[in-house]
Amino acid sequence: MSTLEIKDLYASVETKEGRKQILKGVNLTVDSGETHAIMGPNGSGKSTLAYTLAGHPKYEVDSGQALLDGQDILTMTPDERAKAGLFLAMQYPVEVPGVSMTNFLRTAKTEVDGEAPQIRQWVKDLSEAMTRLKMDPKFAQRSVNEGFSGGEKKRAEVLQLELLKPKFAVLDETDSGLDVDALRIVSEGVNRAKDNTGMGILMVTHYTRILKYIKPDIVHVFADGHFVRTGGPELADELEEHGYDQYLPQGAESESALA
Repeated sequence: MSTLEIKDLYASVETKEGRKQILKGVNLTVDSGETHAIMGPNGSGKSTLAYTLAGHPKYEVDSGQALLDGQDILTMTPDERAKAGLFLAMQYPVEVPGVSMTNFLRTAKTEVDGEAPQIRQWVKDLSEAMTRLKMDPKFAQRSVNEGFSGGEKKRAEVLQLELLKPKFAVLDETDSGLDVDALRIVSEGVNRAKDNTGMGILMVTHYTRILKYIKPDIVHVFADGHFVRTGGPELADELEEHGYDQYLPQGAESESALA
């Protein structure tokens, strides 16, 4: 059993108008095997939370902690956070020309585990994982995400998730840009990784459609830099029906992205 506990987290980002505080006292506890859906209007800070946890240099922690099994990952470098058991599936996966998928994945696996996987077993594991995600085997020799479609990039993220086996996965709008078939395949991959490892999931999303495939235990509403409401799966249905207007700061325009 592992626990990720976020305590009173404040974080800022540098903008053209100067430094702006985005996260304003985030508190959350996720245990192994739990799936938490984080929903809210555009610009509320959901992705900032994801990237702050992962250690993106653009975001500066003002105060607070994020404890993974008692260790404050906010004091760690991004690679140390990955080794501690944190994984981020990015909303916009980047292309890495000149680095093949197979070399990238084996290097990542070696770094996370502290030892290189046996080559025969690794080839077998990689091939089987790609088959489950309906990825062409040729993708293993292509540069990371280079020339991939949006759906292919998201499958590549879940491929990493299945192979690296983290304790906690932060999924930053993994459903965006996916058609129905790709959404189902990606969701099955996430569910499979969870079932096989017991990992905890923080799933940032605007849409309830992915929640039909990846069932949340807890749904949170995130607005103005912190959680404003928490409930069960039925809360997502309420948000789909009524939107986020009631959670926006007074005087703000509606930014509801539900569809």
